Amino acid sequence: MNTDRKIAVASDGAGYQLKEAIRLFLTDLGFEVIDCGTDSDASCDYPDFAVKGCREITEGRADLGILCCGTGIGMSMCANKIHGIRAACCSDIFSAKFTRIHNNANVLCMGQRVVGVGLAKELVTAFLENEYEGGRHERRVAKMMAIEEEK
Repeated sequence: MNTDRKIAVASDGAGYQLKEAIRLFLTDLGFEVIDCGTDSDASCDYPDFAVKGCREITEGRADLGILCCGTGIGMSMCANKIHGIRAACCSDIFSAKFTRIHNNANVLCMGQRVVGVGLAKELVTAFLENEYEGGRHERRVAKMMAIEEEK
C-alpha cells in the first residue's frame, strides 16, 4: 500500500467515532492524515464537513478522502456536488475495491451506524490498496465527469 499519499478525513457527529478510529488506523499505517473535523459526537451539519474534506483534495493538499456520517449517504451526496470529486458510499469490500479500479473514486464514504470499526478498516484497506486501471474505464469516467459541466 502506498503510504506516501495524504488522506483527508472528516465526519459529522454521527460519524465521529468511526472517523477517529480510521484516523488512528491510517496514522498507524504511516499515512499523513489531514483531520477536517468534527471534533466530537455533538450534532452538526454533515455538508460543512464534507466540503472541508473534499476541498483538501480539490485544492491539492490531499490525494484521497474518507468521510463518515451516520449512514455515509449524506456525506457521499454532498461530496459528489463538488467539482472533481468522485465519492462512493461503501459498506462491502468488493465495492470499496472496484470503485477505485473502475470509477477512479477519490473519496470513500461510510456510515458509523452501518459498518463497525473492523469492517471499516477492511473497506479503507481495499480502497487504498487499489488503483484506477484506466483503459476501458477511461471513457466512462470522462463521461461521468463531463456531467459536472452541464447546466
